[in-house]
Amino acid sequence: MTDEYHTPVLVEEVLKFLVTKPDGIYVDANLGGGGHSERILNKLLPTGVLVGIDADEDAVNFSKKRFGEKILTIHGNFSHLSQLLSEKGILNIDGILFDLGVSSFQIDSPEKGFGFRMEAKLDFRFDKWQKLDAHTVINSYSEKQLADIFWKYGEEKFSRHIARKIISYRSSKVVETTSDLVEIIKSTVNNKFINKTLARIFQAIRIEVNHELDSLRSGLSNAVNILMPGGRIVVISYHSLEDRIVKEFFKDCSMEKVYSGHKLIPDKELTPVLKILTKKPVNASKDELKRNPRSRSAKLRAAEKV
Repeated sequence: MTDEYHTPVLVEEVLKFLVTKPDGIYVDANLGGGGHSERILNKLLPTGVLVGIDADEDAVNFSKKRFGEKILTIHGNFSHLSQLLSEKGILNIDGILFDLGVSSFQIDSPEKGFGFRMEAKLDFRFDKWQKLDAHTVINSYSEKQLADIFWKYGEEKFSRHIARKIISYRSSKVVETTSDLVEIIKSTVNNKFINKTLARIFQAIRIEVNHELDSLRSGLSNAVNILMPGGRIVVISYHSLEDRIVKEFFKDCSMEKVYSGHKLIPDKELTPVLKILTKKPVNASKDELKRNPRSRSAKLRAAEKV
């Protein structure tokens, strides 16, 4: 098998933290091309079970061809994790991996429209069956709505200027393609900052279209609820917004006491449901960075169900 679809990151680290019970039930919540799944399978006994979930139907079909019946593949969003698994008769699991973000295949596929270096329709959807796409966001959101998502999800300092420029462009024509959007942004931002700004704006639109941060919160909550005691949850994130959510979620679930005014459960003592295994996020090694430059932003955090 090859990893032509996507080169998996932090593979050895994932295996170290994730697989503790070779005959257990494990979930790859971002199946993609199955790079991580292949390695996890190699760690499992024939009695072990691996489930692969992905919102991108193309990814699911790719992995179905790659693995056949070796894994159970499910097309769906991990925000509905408990429901997706229960429909297959799985109520509890021994470990789950979330490998967040966009795969290399998705970035490099013009029809997906995730990248800003190739012309494509404004799509940005992981799941092609959902209604909201980037074309709708860019051409129907108000100036304030656009500025807000560029700032909130891209942390882009030129968010207001870019939003204003998009509205101005829309007064005479529709923003149809990624190239249209790139040219609008280039006309707004100094060339010195352009690549980073483009990356942040495209990230912000993608997060909005796919409700990525809300899905992450829901997926983490679902995972903790169905993990068996001793089961592991491993998350690889690629930007600060994702990592912040994972860090805070793990922290909240590992607290022994919650003090007055806490956002979750004020004035209450409780038993922690998670034990954090990574005090600091794990990053790619120098060797991995040389082999796979896209691993440079990857951060891995892991926790165990108490």
